[in-house]
Amino acid sequence: MDKNAAIELVGNYIAMWNETDGRVRRTMVEDLFTSNGTYTDPTVAADGTAAIDEYIGTSQKNFTGMLFTHGTVLTHHDAVHFSWQVGPAGGEPAVTGFDVAWIEGGRIRRLYGFFNGL
Repeated sequence: MDKNAAIELVGNYIAMWNETDGRVRRTMVEDLFTSNGTYTDPTVAADGTAAIDEYIGTSQKNFTGMLFTHGTVLTHHDAVHFSWQVGPAGGEPAVTGFDVAWIEGGRIRRLYGFFNGL
């Protein structure tokens, strides 16, 4: 995958996590993930865009008033790796981690999220 395309995809993915309007977020999920996309982290295995959107909406309640951001984006072949953090704007992160995504046709087919310290 092209590095610039990977950086744009990750930026859009992080923007999706920050989007609190459910209808807008759902469209973002459908644009970012393949129809059979999966999202897996230590707390969930979400299969399909509806399940992914539901998980993000539920998770956002734990991070009210906080902002997701990302660090360096690494890519090769059809895989993308990036660090992320969530916390109050300008403050210390509440949670940090990294994700690894496999890309298919410019969209996320599978994503595995890891939380630092878990």
